[in-house]
Amino acid sequence: MLNNPGARQVITAVLLPPAKFLLRIRVSPDAITVLGTLGVVLSALICFPHGHFILGSLLITAFTLTDLLDGTMARLAGTSGPWGNFLDATLDRVADGAIFASFIWWGLLNDQVGVGLAASLALVTGQVTSYAKARAEAVGATANVGIAERAERLIIVLFAAFLTGFGVPYVLPAALWIIGGLGVITIVQRIVHVRGELRT
Repeated sequence: MLNNPGARQVITAVLLPPAKFLLRIRVSPDAITVLGTLGVVLSALICFPHGHFILGSLLITAFTLTDLLDGTMARLAGTSGPWGNFLDATLDRVADGAIFASFIWWGLLNDQVGVGLAASLALVTGQVTSYAKARAEAVGATANVGIAERAERLIIVLFAAFLTGFGVPYVLPAALWIIGGLGVITIVQRIVHVRGELRT
């Protein structure tokens, strides 16, 4: 979805002015990466466990845009490279962990065992999906396959949380089970793909 060239061109055009401004006042892309992650983590852990789903969804969506802003800044500054990619990918895992952990917390506080279990599955499969890709690259393979990429997982869960805030029933556990299930499928896809690559 977000890998669509047309969509990326539109997003880049929107982000160019703030990216140029931040660079002009000597804010580094790394600082934006860290601040964006802190914003996501605090928004998730403060809002979701206490049922503030609408506010939490809006705040996290806003902070998630920094994931695109820091990349735009790095390209403009000519500092794109392995370090930025490493920092970004590592902090993405932290942010994702906080989001799904906050739903586990909410489930525990509200006797919603199903939500807690679904969020746990979504959390574990999301982390393993990313780990599988990293390990594949470490052994000389690629694992850019699967139907549950990070952007899609976040869009589904944040939209579900937003609707839950308006009182729509069952949408949050359904979304979390879907994300967890898609995560399992993606892990299997990546294992099969890497096995095929390493056999050749």
